[in-house]
Amino acid sequence: MTNVEIRAASEPKEKRKFLTFPWKIYKDDPLWVPPVLSERAKAIDPEHSPFLQRGEAEFFIAWRDGQPVGTICAGEDPPTNERRDTRECVFGFMEFIEDYAVFEALLDCVTEWAQARGLNALFGPFNLDYEDGYGVLIEGRDQRPAMMCGHTPEYYAGFMDRYGFQPARDQNVALWIDLDSPELERLSRVADKVRKRGRCTVRTANFDDWDAEVDRVLHLLNTATLHLRDHIGWHRDALDAMLQPFKTMADPDLILFADVDGKTVGFLPGLRDYNEVLIHVNGLRYPWNYIQLAWHLRVNPQAMTVKSALVLPKYWNTGVTVLLADELAQRAKAKGYQWADLSITGAENPTSVMMAEHLGARIYKRWQVYRKFL
Repeated sequence: MTNVEIRAASEPKEKRKFLTFPWKIYKDDPLWVPPVLSERAKAIDPEHSPFLQRGEAEFFIAWRDGQPVGTICAGEDPPTNERRDTRECVFGFMEFIEDYAVFEALLDCVTEWAQARGLNALFGPFNLDYEDGYGVLIEGRDQRPAMMCGHTPEYYAGFMDRYGFQPARDQNVALWIDLDSPELERLSRVADKVRKRGRCTVRTANFDDWDAEVDRVLHLLNTATLHLRDHIGWHRDALDAMLQPFKTMADPDLILFADVDGKTVGFLPGLRDYNEVLIHVNGLRYPWNYIQLAWHLRVNPQAMTVKSALVLPKYWNTGVTVLLADELAQRAKAKGYQWADLSITGAENPTSVMMAEHLGARIYKRWQVYRKFL
């Protein structure tokens, strides 16, 4: 049964089918966290998507017997390709029923799209933003994902292998840490010694100085991660778009910077893991979901998620990281948080993983990003 037709989703009605298709795949998965539909729509809207303002993408639906059976997007990010040896086609929004013929038809379509533009590799999956819908879940389906983390059925990885994809980098991981762990108590004793030196100070984010703070984070991101294999530099517009929700969602007390001699050298943001709430509100598809949202937002949060830990290389061995980690852990505990998710962490950056494990963290999820040369 291979009568699969791939059509571009160009009309509003088709785009809505594209955006809501995941509800079909995950309808019986109690751990899936539906994306907020309005935010998902912005990601494919040229007026709101930073990716589409610097590159191009096309969105496809696989059909069989008049019913959607899969979705995928193909995109080119010219500024990123200019920095690389390969000209890659980024693919994402990849969802499909458990039928290899559907998957194959979707990827054949992306391959044709890429070759028509002179691109020589497929790279993904990402939902256009390199931090959204990251990779295929390899391990950890027994716990819901934290905010901005992907969640995919078990059969996805096998289909990727069968089509000829290879791992593009080492697996990325999420770590779990109990904020009452004895390792964190030992960390506090070390942090006290760093504080007594008096050179490094920890401060909270100044949202009134937003543009300057975004510039500081951008510098840290593109400097502190240069050593990583397959490094992709951040674009300021994409970073600003990703950080915008911080203005309304984040607790400034948990967004921390480290300054040395008046210079920002580190960044460690803690956020409420809103997936604790979003798992109950159906992507805010219908008016009554907003009533559910208001109810669940009243529940005291248990989990904090940490999406980035950045320290300039010059300060890696100076205690800056210890001071930031201890300050964040103490503040989170005081606010009632019980555990922290550290995601997504590159396994190709073993120092970060080893340091987190030294503090009592344990890996609980793994994802794989893939590449296929054409």
